[in-house]
Amino acid sequence: MDGRSDEEQLDERRRATGSSTAVDPELKRRLEEAYLNDEEDVLVVTAVKSVDDGATVVVEMQPPHGETTHAVRFDGPEHGSLDECERLVRFLQSVGVSPLELDDLVGTRIPATFDADAGWRIDESYLPPSDDGTEGVSRLATVGRGSIDWVRSYRDWVLVVVIVGVELLLVVVLILLFA
Repeated sequence: MDGRSDEEQLDERRRATGSSTAVDPELKRRLEEAYLNDEEDVLVVTAVKSVDDGATVVVEMQPPHGETTHAVRFDGPEHGSLDECERLVRFLQSVGVSPLELDDLVGTRIPATFDADAGWRIDESYLPPSDDGTEGVSRLATVGRGSIDWVRSYRDWVLVVVIVGVELLLVVVLILLFA
């Protein structure tokens, strides 16, 4: 160290290169545009959780620039056999992650499309079909499954809304009875 502050060293580098800024503004603009426009049809795995006492594995994903979270549920291994979670194993194989290296799944980018009615849909080549005979599931069943996932994700808030709603209903009934 030569005793100069970081700002002094930066100023000297700027003078040496003949630039008044450390980053070329054109390059900065192009990089910002590329970042904002890049990967609009991709979900990034943010978490892998075990729920229902290990019976279900939840893979949470979100778009690279934040927004909402999308969760995919798989059956988990309950009795120590990967045969019980065949869909999860096929999903891991399709993204190139070994079940022994599950931590590597976080950060993986998975192609997906966004539908205003149905939400995010993962590319079919990454999400293996279920073996329970629900290939041709109706839209109602898909919405029902999505609603159940939403309630599971926000169950604390749903409970608060139900409690407050019941209390308000009780107050209305009491007012109607004694008014």
